Amino acid sequence: MEIKVKTTKHDEILDITDKIAELIKNEETEEGMCFVFVKHTTCAVTTSEYTNDVKQDFLDFLRKITPQINFRHDQKHSPDHLLSSLIGPSLSIPIKDGALDLGTWQRVFLVELSGPKERTISVTIIDE
Repeated sequence: MEIKVKTTKHDEILDITDKIAELIKNEETEEGMCFVFVKHTTCAVTTSEYTNDVKQDFLDFLRKITPQINFRHDQKHSPDHLLSSLIGPSLSIPIKDGALDLGTWQRVFLVELSGPKERTISVTIIDE
């Protein structure tokens, strides 16, 4: 299964939790695992609290830790490739009682580092 999302900014965070939850509901999986994988090298997926302040702090932090060095590959996207690798392209989330078994404040989000673009996220649900 796939989710497609369109980003609108160069750096952006989109909450994709509800889109994943809908897939789980449609599959009628009560217990199992959900694997989320983004099919791009300049964006990533992770979990965190999802408020405007957290989103902006997260993006500001990423750009602040990016060193100003002479990158050896694709000068335009080098930092984006490295930051997305640090965050990671995938997540494994338990499914419990037909829903993502996330913590109280956790949401799943896509971290866009080179938008705006259409992004494809692969979702695999394994029933226990």
